[in-house]
Amino acid sequence: MSDIFGALKEINSEVGVDLEYIKDKIIKAITAVCKNTYGIDVLVEFDSESGGIIVKTNKIVCEKVEDDMIQISLEDAQKTNPEAKIGDSIEAEIDTKKFDRVSAQTVKNVVRQGIRDGEKELISQKLRCYEKELVSAEIIKVDYENSSAILKVGEAETTLSRHDFRFIGDRKEGEFIKVYVLYIRTDGLAPIPVVSRSCSELVCKLFESEVPEIKEGIVSIKSVAREAGSRTKIAVASNSPEIDPVGACIGDHGYRIRSVMFELDGEKIDIVRYSDDPIKYIESAISPATTISVQVDSESDNTQNECCVTVPDSQLSLAIGVKGQNVRLASRLTGWKINLRPESGYYGE
Repeated sequence: MSDIFGALKEINSEVGVDLEYIKDKIIKAITAVCKNTYGIDVLVEFDSESGGIIVKTNKIVCEKVEDDMIQISLEDAQKTNPEAKIGDSIEAEIDTKKFDRVSAQTVKNVVRQGIRDGEKELISQKLRCYEKELVSAEIIKVDYENSSAILKVGEAETTLSRHDFRFIGDRKEGEFIKVYVLYIRTDGLAPIPVVSRSCSELVCKLFESEVPEIKEGIVSIKSVAREAGSRTKIAVASNSPEIDPVGACIGDHGYRIRSVMFELDGEKIDIVRYSDDPIKYIESAISPATTISVQVDSESDNTQNECCVTVPDSQLSLAIGVKGQNVRLASRLTGWKINLRPESGYYGE
């Protein structure tokens, strides 16, 4: 099997491809061909001295050899076993040069596929370290007409979705952009990292990179509600009474939060103080509007928790937000359905 072993040597020169993995592919390929084509079980070994492949099977000792794949002459048998006699079954080598053309090609095809699978697995392993992480991707190509962009993550290229393309800003080819790697897709010819600019996890990872207290576990992110490109509310808590979680995320003179907003092209971010007390949590979540009272509706038939938040008349529009965005994000952040009520009461009250 000199041709196949030559292919093995070629793999040996490939950086990073597991040699034992390819050897296993060759052994399985030869074993399958011998079983399916010739109906025999074989033992495949790699001879380190000769640099070749040895294929052995049990052959019947015969006076006249009609099929040298399963039979061996008495003279040849006694060269390896002097006590061999007619009718015995002995282990002997198969001359693989006598494989028919189809069998040889089948083995070669399996080896080639093994090479491709090995390279694919190697790339997958390298990409897995990026999964669920924030990465800096290089912009390879931008097509504004078709709203598409090709990014390079590690050694792999990926296409930004049309939805996420809206959040690429005015960045150009050759520049770098922060993306969150959702997962590695392996169902194609090559592994592809699937990335996002619109997910909430991107905001979490950006704050983690800017706020040491979050990375160290002193400050934790409890919840995030985001409408990408417009506004995000993020609830934080501190595991130390000495650390203000909101102040830690904002930073001196707002440096930390501004860095995150800059990466998100000016997206507004509200830092909310988390509380186990739902009333305090809702009051914080409805900011920048101030509240007068929060009444929890314990008799609601809805599966979602529901409350009524009273705000000063002058703050009602602020609490609602543009097209209801502020109260909508506050509701998603807290998990409560929030009904806003002006201090003067509803019409007719």
